[in-house]
Amino acid sequence: MSTKGLESLMHTVELTHVWIDDLDDRLAWHNKPRSYRLLKSVLHTLRDYLPLNEAAGFGAQLPTLLRGVYYEQWHPAASPARTRTRSDFQARIDEDFAPDPLPNTTEAIMAVFELLSKKVTPGEIADVRRVLPDDLRTIWPEPYSAPGERHR
Repeated sequence: MSTKGLESLMHTVELTHVWIDDLDDRLAWHNKPRSYRLLKSVLHTLRDYLPLNEAAGFGAQLPTLLRGVYYEQWHPAASPARTRTRSDFQARIDEDFAPDPLPNTTEAIMAVFELLSKKVTPGEIADVRRVLPDDLRTIWPEPYSAPGERHR
């Protein structure tokens, strides 16, 4: 079977692996399926914390495959979540990891936020951080972009 025309699909799969590998290295888990689950959980929770326009703007910056994951089972009418605190954010992540609890949920979330800050443009990260509750923003480092640094 020819792969002609499928290059963009193959590229997004490769790019998604790069993101997961990067997160797995940050966490030092050596467990890529678990790192993917964490990325998915944080993306879903973050999406549900953002106002509709900001959620869409952020989603547009994700690689195609991760964008599909991000929008999976989304109910825009329910966004943003009514209760938007750091403890509620962490509780949602902990719920997704109930069978195999995270050793430190805050550190795991921070690792995802650091990954996103590295992969998504600083302007978009600043926009997302600005609409988050203050207590959640404290665990998301401000975006930094070195001169000439590429994202993704």
